[in-house]
Amino acid sequence: MGSKSIARGAVLGVAIGTLSLSTQPGVAAERAVASAPKPASAPVVHPALWPSPKWPLAPNVADEARIADLLKRMTLEEKVGQVVQADIDSITPDEVRRYHIGSVLNGGNSGPNKDDFAPAPKWLELADALYAASVDTSAGGQGIPILWGIDAVHGHSNIIGATLFPQNIGLGAMRDPDLIERIGAATAVEIRTTGQEWTFAPTITVPQDYRWGRAYEGYSSNPDLVASYAGRMIVGLQGKPDGSRMLAGPHVLASTKHFIADGGTFEGRDQGDARISETELRDVHGKPYIPALEAGVGTVMTSFSSWQGQKIGGSKGLVTDLLKGRMHFGGFVVTDWNAHGQIAGCTNDSCPQAINAGVDMYMAPDSWRALYGSLLTQVKDGTVPMPRLDDAVARILRVKLRLGLFEAGKPSSRPLAGDWSLLGAPAHRAVAREAVGKSLVLLKNSGVLPLKPNANILVAGDGADDVARQSGGWTITWQGTGLTKAMFPGATTLWGGIHAAVKAAGGHAELRPDGAYTTKPDAAIVVFGETPYAEFQGDIKSLQLRPELRAPLATMRKLKAAGIPVVAVMLTGRPLFVNPELNAADAFVVAWLPGSEGGGVADRLFAAPGVAAPFTGALPTAWPLTAKPGGPALYRFGYGLSGRERGTLWRKLSEDPGVADAGTDGVFLAAGVATPGWSLQVGDGAASVTRITTVPAQALGGRIKVTAVDYGVQEGARHFALAGGAAQTIALRSERPVDLSRESNGDVMMLATLRLDAPQGSDLTLGMACDGAGCAGSRALAPGSLPVGAWRTIGIPIKCFAATVAMQRVTAPFELRTRQPLAISIARVSLGMVADDVLKCQP
Repeated sequence: MGSKSIARGAVLGVAIGTLSLSTQPGVAAERAVASAPKPASAPVVHPALWPSPKWPLAPNVADEARIADLLKRMTLEEKVGQVVQADIDSITPDEVRRYHIGSVLNGGNSGPNKDDFAPAPKWLELADALYAASVDTSAGGQGIPILWGIDAVHGHSNIIGATLFPQNIGLGAMRDPDLIERIGAATAVEIRTTGQEWTFAPTITVPQDYRWGRAYEGYSSNPDLVASYAGRMIVGLQGKPDGSRMLAGPHVLASTKHFIADGGTFEGRDQGDARISETELRDVHGKPYIPALEAGVGTVMTSFSSWQGQKIGGSKGLVTDLLKGRMHFGGFVVTDWNAHGQIAGCTNDSCPQAINAGVDMYMAPDSWRALYGSLLTQVKDGTVPMPRLDDAVARILRVKLRLGLFEAGKPSSRPLAGDWSLLGAPAHRAVAREAVGKSLVLLKNSGVLPLKPNANILVAGDGADDVARQSGGWTITWQGTGLTKAMFPGATTLWGGIHAAVKAAGGHAELRPDGAYTTKPDAAIVVFGETPYAEFQGDIKSLQLRPELRAPLATMRKLKAAGIPVVAVMLTGRPLFVNPELNAADAFVVAWLPGSEGGGVADRLFAAPGVAAPFTGALPTAWPLTAKPGGPALYRFGYGLSGRERGTLWRKLSEDPGVADAGTDGVFLAAGVATPGWSLQVGDGAASVTRITTVPAQALGGRIKVTAVDYGVQEGARHFALAGGAAQTIALRSERPVDLSRESNGDVMMLATLRLDAPQGSDLTLGMACDGAGCAGSRALAPGSLPVGAWRTIGIPIKCFAATVAMQRVTAPFELRTRQPLAISIARVSLGMVADDVLKCQP
């Protein structure tokens, strides 16, 4: 799911993947040739070849009678309103009342009063306001209560102060279904405190290519492991499917996602195409849906992605014939964020194909008004048959009745609501800490672990004292970026947990990210790894850390050369090529993305009385020997040391990643230099173009001069002096177009870190272009919009240019144009989500 951009924090470089092959174990099913062309017609589904799980809920006679009565009394406008879901940043309570909206959601960066950092009571206040509007019948209507969905995907992760459980890939390493159910139950309780009733969880994808930026949302590449968790998490969230009203107990509505094969796309591309056989679709990606349906999951979210060229949300064969027919799903189907607009023949504003295929609710966050209008017209003219609309509405009403939404009253009056002692409760944090400890996977131990807690311990690396980094994406904000330590009250970093453990035992611990020390330590713990990301920004081309995240390797080598035992602790959402780090460390622990309870890491690093095996985690997928997709495994699925083995001789691994470094994807200019595949150009934007490879340089007969200036590092930016008098451009271009259509569907921005060195003229514009005549768009930068003499990261949502730029073939993602004098320095241009100043689409 996409969401809003945020105007705070530092610039974030991203990686956009375009290459991928499966590298994971546990897939014994038939696999189609990866390069197979897309079919000319929709793929055929054979439901009779699929399992037929039993839906656990018998029809409730009273509920069915009530649904039939409501359908008779509801107007067409009310019915259409029920199948539309709007984002809270794009709708008011009054509009909920007037349009009879059936559901709202908050995207990853949405919040009460457009503040995604709003304190918990504000969320409950808005829940009350939306509920009151939905049941208000003063202007007519049946007063059907609204349903609020939220991405509580690793705990109630949008809310400041909530317990953050490990991301799903870490939970997959636990091999503990009982603990999964307890995590679901704790999450449901915390959701109930702020008044929401529905979580878009669990994600039961089965990732087959870990270059996919959402792979960490899957428990494992092994379908049996994912299936062992799916039903248990749903029971934890919803309670047992015994016909009782969920809201009468400590429960919420669940949603499995993303149906189906979002983890099986070609080249691991987010929102891509699963070019696989129906056998693999069934036996790998369909397997977790069997226990999910048997647990009575209330909703299913369709994927952005396709199967054999057809978008899932537009496939009647998959949604109606298979899911609702053969597999007996009795809840309702919802799309992902504006995903209906990607179905063939559709736009965000109009898509009868989705509901006709079997979708029951459109997630139309910012497009809901136009979609509402088009659906009204399409039902009236018969494009959408009335029986199909009635069936969709009936399914939504059935789920609302199963929840107990009609009799629950306003959110603040319901059990658990407003009990802030339950948000981040000690009991929930204890469950999360247990999960952290069980999720750790020990890949290497040359006899240094477990450590003695009464020793002198140095903690180094750039990830040791950062809750946001150890929590990953979908944490308070969509991408998990732009956050401060103050936003995690009650949380414990890895450093905090280590310090507490050592202090309690009478030892000494010191935090020095660069590895410096005054007294030689007995051992050093070096924490390193990935920084947070979510969809779009997490895709990578090869299985390796971005170059700027590899600096702790030098620290490990320096410490080891000094004779200090080194324990490497890696924060990561996926297995990556880290042979150099494995060689440099005496012990290597994969901590995944542990969440708010970093103390769980210390629980396993240090010797504890009575603990026979400090490490019990096992790899949920294979660990690669090289960074090359499809390459051999260094450690296979299920590998994991206990920490009690005798130290063995380490055979040094090759440090050749096997592929060219692909760490600069999504970054077009870094340290003032164009990244591979991109060209920094100045000129008049037409006949005269000069490529800048070295500085100083000049163009247009000296009217444009380019020199180096310092930013971050020596000569880390380029200064442009434009004399004016005629057309002048500064641009980043490539001969090979890039596809930014996915990013334009969300709120990913084009970011530029720059400094205006003199007051600008009145005609300065920022834009982008694609191949083809007239394929360009720009946004005016009004004088005074940028401060003079200050480095700022400015951002503009890519979608601002979608009306005039073909996003599938962008050749110039960044163009500055002016005819007047300009003095400006530019250090970096990239895709990202965090900016000091966000430019709106219209000035």
